Amino acid sequence: MPLFAFCFSVRIVLVHVLVRLVVKKRIERRYRIARYVIYRQTILEPVDHFWTFLGAFTAIAAIGLLQQSHFTQQDDVFLIGSFGASCVLIFGATNSPLAQPRNLVGGHLLASLIGVAIHKLVPDQIWLSSALAVSLSIVCMQMTKTMHPPAGATALIANIGSEKIKSLGFGYTLTPVMTGVIILLLIALIVNNIPSSRSYPVAPWPWRKITGKKKSIGMARPNNGIRKRWT
Repeated sequence: MPLFAFCFSVRIVLVHVLVRLVVKKRIERRYRIARYVIYRQTILEPVDHFWTFLGAFTAIAAIGLLQQSHFTQQDDVFLIGSFGASCVLIFGATNSPLAQPRNLVGGHLLASLIGVAIHKLVPDQIWLSSALAVSLSIVCMQMTKTMHPPAGATALIANIGSEKIKSLGFGYTLTPVMTGVIILLLIALIVNNIPSSRSYPVAPWPWRKITGKKKSIGMARPNNGIRKRWT
């Protein structure tokens, strides 16, 4: 009996040690992965920060100047909440599948149409119309492969914006949404293709070769399957 108890105790100790080793290895592995991901986010040369700043500043400034005379000061939140978020992707993470032209244009287009339609169907229940507009926009973007996170704000603003925004109806899609999107796209196509280390869309233009080491601007470069799907 004492021998059996001793063997059982040794077995419990061994299992406990083995479990601790396994857990420790998993924690160390996840730590290495997290550290690598964070490190990849910092693999940028100082000049990349300049192009990111230039693109975002020029885009938002152009939209702001164009719309300053048409909307109230209260509606300036539109620039920050929707187009500001788009700038993060198209200038700060140019290689992301979510930042490609198809996603930028298609996402905002679908979201604005859905947002206005839901507002017309459910005009007096802001909590319901807002929830439906955002959720349906996400689903439609998934179905059409035009996922663009900032577009969720575009659908939401169609329901929570000022009375002047709501009174536009489906004209909201034309302006300010699509006019702003076109400005963003044009500036992104220009600014992101000036330096040799960047390419927008993610597939380089036929007449333009990327020289030097290809950098990951904010995200890892998509694989060939994703590249073909999103360009």
